[in-house]
Amino acid sequence: MIVLAVLLAATSAALLFAASSSAAPSSSWTRQSGPTGPGVVIGLVGLPGILIVGFLAGTHLVLALIGLAAALGLARIIARSRSAAAAERRSDQVLALCDAVAADLAAGQPPLAALDRGAVEWVEFGPVAAAGRLGADVPDALRALAKQPGAGQLVVLAAAWQVAHRSGAGLADAIGQAAAALRSDRTTTRLVSAELAAAHATARLMAVLPVGVLLLGSGLGGDPVGFLTDTPAGLGCLAAGLAFSYAGLVWLHHIADGVLAR
Repeated sequence: MIVLAVLLAATSAALLFAASSSAAPSSSWTRQSGPTGPGVVIGLVGLPGILIVGFLAGTHLVLALIGLAAALGLARIIARSRSAAAAERRSDQVLALCDAVAADLAAGQPPLAALDRGAVEWVEFGPVAAAGRLGADVPDALRALAKQPGAGQLVVLAAAWQVAHRSGAGLADAIGQAAAALRSDRTTTRLVSAELAAAHATARLMAVLPVGVLLLGSGLGGDPVGFLTDTPAGLGCLAAGLAFSYAGLVWLHHIADGVLAR
């Protein structure tokens, strides 16, 4: 049973690691770092766990498994926060890019020059500029880039570019209107993010509040830490409390992602 528990914990670790990897933004480093699939995680976590089973028994083993699950949950929450921050930065870059392209076109610059300048300001925009130079479909390249977290508003720029080319309308006017729409949407998103910041702060406070309660109980002469770590009932309370805290934080992240369409 002990070996089965360790294997189940290793499998959970693999699933959490895979979920956090899919939520994190891609980068050149992660693409070059090689495969880190669930099998690798099971090997790194499960095999050492089986080796130390002989040195752990009873409550110590349960406490070690709870600590492992808590560490993995914390790592996943941190990865989600970093992914959300990267999406926010990318949204700001999209707005700045649209404003710059609209300004260049309004000043009489050719579209390819405007795209090249956008690639200089934002490295991820390079494939779009390359598509323009090669005579490929620029709207398709914009829609491909829009699949990145935080860059979804590029579909508006792609639609404006496509309509301008098909209808013969002025590209500068179409891009200018798209930039104005993106600016309005971005302003609304920032207001919503500011409102959600209070909820995030409250959730984090509620997550760390039990630590203060433990300190208070210890100061009053009790031994809450010993109860949580040395008794079966305490271990059950500890596991349930950490699980509920984690579920609450993840639920709040899901709500924010849904509202902000990340």
